Amino acid sequence: MTEKIGNITLDYEFYPGEDLYSDGDVEEEMLEIAQNYPEKEFPRIIEERGSWPILYHLSPLRENIIEWVPITKDMKVLEVGSGCGAITGALARKAGSVTCIELSKRRSLINAYRHKDCDNVTIQVGNFQDIEKTLDNDYDFIFLIGVFEYAKGYIGTDRPYERFMEILRKHLKENGKEGRLIIAIENKFGLKYWAGCKEDHQGIYFSGLEDYPQDTGVRTFTREGLKKICEANHCKEYSFYYPYPDYKFMTSIYSDDYLPHVGELCTNIRNFDRSRMLLFDEKNVFDTIIREGLFPLYSNSYFLVVGKELPVKYSKYSNDRAPEYAICTDIRRPESGMERAGILNSTKKEVELVVEKRHMTEQAGVHVQEMKEVYEKLTQRYAGGKLLMNRCILNPKGTLSFEYVEGRSLEEMFDELLDKQDLDGFEALFQEYVERIRYNAGVAITDYDLIFSNILVHGTTWTAIDYEWTFAEEIPAEKVAYRALYCYGQGAAKRQQVVERMMNHVLKLSEDEKQWVIEQEKEIQKKIAGDRMSIGLIRNLIGNPIYNPLGLSVEDAEGTDSNLVQIYTDNGTGFSEANSFMLAQQKGAQKKEAGAGKENIHFTLHFAADTKAVRIDPDHEPCVVTIEKALWNGKKLSLHGLGKLRSFATNGKSIQNGVIAFSEEDPNFTFFLKNVPMKEDNVLEISMNVVKLPKSVAKRLAQ
Repeated sequence: MTEKIGNITLDYEFYPGEDLYSDGDVEEEMLEIAQNYPEKEFPRIIEERGSWPILYHLSPLRENIIEWVPITKDMKVLEVGSGCGAITGALARKAGSVTCIELSKRRSLINAYRHKDCDNVTIQVGNFQDIEKTLDNDYDFIFLIGVFEYAKGYIGTDRPYERFMEILRKHLKENGKEGRLIIAIENKFGLKYWAGCKEDHQGIYFSGLEDYPQDTGVRTFTREGLKKICEANHCKEYSFYYPYPDYKFMTSIYSDDYLPHVGELCTNIRNFDRSRMLLFDEKNVFDTIIREGLFPLYSNSYFLVVGKELPVKYSKYSNDRAPEYAICTDIRRPESGMERAGILNSTKKEVELVVEKRHMTEQAGVHVQEMKEVYEKLTQRYAGGKLLMNRCILNPKGTLSFEYVEGRSLEEMFDELLDKQDLDGFEALFQEYVERIRYNAGVAITDYDLIFSNILVHGTTWTAIDYEWTFAEEIPAEKVAYRALYCYGQGAAKRQQVVERMMNHVLKLSEDEKQWVIEQEKEIQKKIAGDRMSIGLIRNLIGNPIYNPLGLSVEDAEGTDSNLVQIYTDNGTGFSEANSFMLAQQKGAQKKEAGAGKENIHFTLHFAADTKAVRIDPDHEPCVVTIEKALWNGKKLSLHGLGKLRSFATNGKSIQNGVIAFSEEDPNFTFFLKNVPMKEDNVLEISMNVVKLPKSVAKRLAQ
């Protein structure tokens, strides 16, 4: 009746003998991965496979949804619907004991193999209603992550959701009076559904908004709907949190005590599992919703805490990075006994909230602690000036506690001036920014992270709240300001109109100085990412299309390039991810939308004299590419193989000169430069047209 896999115990007493639901053959693939690879290899495998189920079930980013919850080693946790173990490992690291309930044996095996070193986990395989009667009644936390919406399928009453909550609360300490029930679930009124995403469970446009006219037994709720279920169970304490972009791949979570600010919600293109439409720019609509105080109604997901309120009010995860830079930022009530000296807000008698930065990996511990030294040096530099550094202290556990600063971000203030078309006011505020950050120039310490979102303004007081990227050298204020403008412009297309004006009217940098900033930014981003692929790039690898019936481009909606051309350089050691970059990161990259699925792309790039070959990946899915221009230092590059000289190669099928059909999901073509005249500074100019096609169509063209 039981099985041991490593330290994990699987209990089959209530297993019906067959799995009643499955994602199909991909579960066998995931089981093979779990059996043969450690979890640290999962990010690499996810990038290689480019599969939604593998991303969803195996990504370590899934743990973000519960990582911030204050669970300690003296606590007991119940996880209902544990699936393939997306959050089981995080629960096991935090809690004293974890009991999982999962109907599928195969998914339970995946969970067991990937967490086989955990000695505090038991997985009970079978139907919840059968297992429930054997459960203890003293759990500190019960988690339902993406489970509550299925209650109708296995709770046989006319009010299944109310009954499900009632049953679960009986297994908390003190018959529900102590302990907490946690529910993560989609909001059926989530903004993404209005904007053109299909309903997550039914895969039908607008079905949740229409209150599920096709009843499949799965139902999500609005905030008010969940509130009514709580009140039907006489729950006196409950609170809502708002995961963003949603609970599946959460990067930040808000609360009623800390709601998002205008300009923050700008990563909304998240159609991993299926195609979607793009009916409006979600960032702009979110900004309107925030101004109107309606964000809780339209949050894409909810994290409902039934029981005592949690001390954390906000968390932001920066763990989609290289391990040495993976951190989390929390805004929370101070823990009892927390050292308060140095972070006391002088206008308050006691600290109500603190900001805490903590490392998500051992390697990142050094990065966090270095910020304390940076704070002291920057404070010395700006002493007597008009820019304050957010005060911080280093805690014994290796985290940093910062003073919670009130105010509006410069980014929000700039956007407000832009919306009013007050360009003179924008320029005046920008000039004041440059003067404040220039103070005490000549000192060998520069906060290079003085972007507009990192400065809060309260009255006449300006405070830098983040100085993560600081260099022990003097960098002219104009270059720091240029970087701030560059980052600001990436956030929304409408900002570009003022970016050029500020660059030309105020900063007046030379082209070489501008190029230095772009190269520096590219190096920083490469350093932060390491060998990891961002979740946005993985979305492109999975390749579900976005339909723009109104002609709205993804670039406008997301501030990024939709097809993300990738460039690889061989300087004698071959091609590698480390020697590659996305086209959007390079100066000179230009792209114009020319209809659904069709893009005209032109770019000019510079390469060193030791460049042996350049590979171009025009997309991450099947397509047809027409190379209209390919110049090296102004001279045409050959688009033929030319025998042993091999000046051009592609993994696609050349239909005619310059027209290539790619039926696979890794299209690429390469220029070999052995017999091409080289200079110290070499210029590659490419113009091409990319048409995305269904794989079947692209394959027929290639044949």
